Amino acid sequence: MTDLSTTYLGLPLRNPLVASSSPATLGVDRVRALADSGIGALVLPSLFEEQVTREQLRDLALTEGTEDAGGEASSYFPSAPSGDDGALTRHLRLLEQCASAVDVPVVASLNGSTAGGWTRFARRLADAGAAAIELNVYVVPGDPSTSGRDVEDLHVEVLQAVREAVDVPVAVKLGPWFSATGELAARLDRAGADGIVLFNRFLQPDVDPEALRVTTGIDLSSPSEARLARTWVAILHHRVRASIAATTGVEDSSDIAAYLLAGADVAMSTAALLRHGPEHVEVLRDGLTAWLRDRGYVSVEEMRGSVSAQTVRDPDAFERANYVAALRRHADHTTAAHWDPPSPSAIEEQEPI
Repeated sequence: MTDLSTTYLGLPLRNPLVASSSPATLGVDRVRALADSGIGALVLPSLFEEQVTREQLRDLALTEGTEDAGGEASSYFPSAPSGDDGALTRHLRLLEQCASAVDVPVVASLNGSTAGGWTRFARRLADAGAAAIELNVYVVPGDPSTSGRDVEDLHVEVLQAVREAVDVPVAVKLGPWFSATGELAARLDRAGADGIVLFNRFLQPDVDPEALRVTTGIDLSSPSEARLARTWVAILHHRVRASIAATTGVEDSSDIAAYLLAGADVAMSTAALLRHGPEHVEVLRDGLTAWLRDRGYVSVEEMRGSVSAQTVRDPDAFERANYVAALRRHADHTTAAHWDPPSPSAIEEQEPI
């Protein structure tokens, strides 16, 4: 019998399929449907500190603006905020309901904006029943004076603050645009991260030339976008203590298998679940089981990392060789086929520039 069980963030999972933070996990019914279809774990949509703060400021403006009004105008006073319908209360209620409704780990996602907000909301999420917390550190350094190191330091500082504030496992979700992703992952690992999630899909505004305005939106990922995440999964496998989650381009079971071969502990899916619904979990799970069985693997653990960078003596040379091989294959299919790229051995013999 094929064993799909794995461990993520120190939590035992029945399989490596995780529903990542998205509208697919927004609501108890959706969460229950995913669990019934066989999901290993799931991440709820993010709690955004700005949303909570905006509602609190709105309520404060309503009450302060009329606190000195005369008694004869009391029928025009706005109702005092009860606190029962705020964004934070709604989110915590959703978390509590989901955690009690399913028998798989429910991970809370947090997107803070202030040092105090990260820790305060992290505690509330942990108290509400989150099995773990995923830090969605959404930082777009629009100020040209902000250095790359400043952004990296912020990720580490947020992790350290939250790690000290809660007892549940903590993962950090990274974007793909760091100058040295491996070094940052190692820093987060040393700072106590229980998991590293690769990669976050940031909002990318565009310009509508007809409407003459900036438009926003997030496109669903495709399997072709998984290459970058898989490269870093393969590089980081066995180089960090933290669990590694891959969360880009998981459409079918072969995408999951590729991530596991590269060294991921779990593969997260958003786009496929939004396209096909929660029942697609069964397709992914059964497909992964068949893939393992057809190739003689008895468990996920047996095949994990067998095609990672750790399987070669010199990972850097391995990456360069793959690059040159790709150029050679491309040259063979273009009119520039007469160009003969240097062999990997020739590159090794060259002096560094």
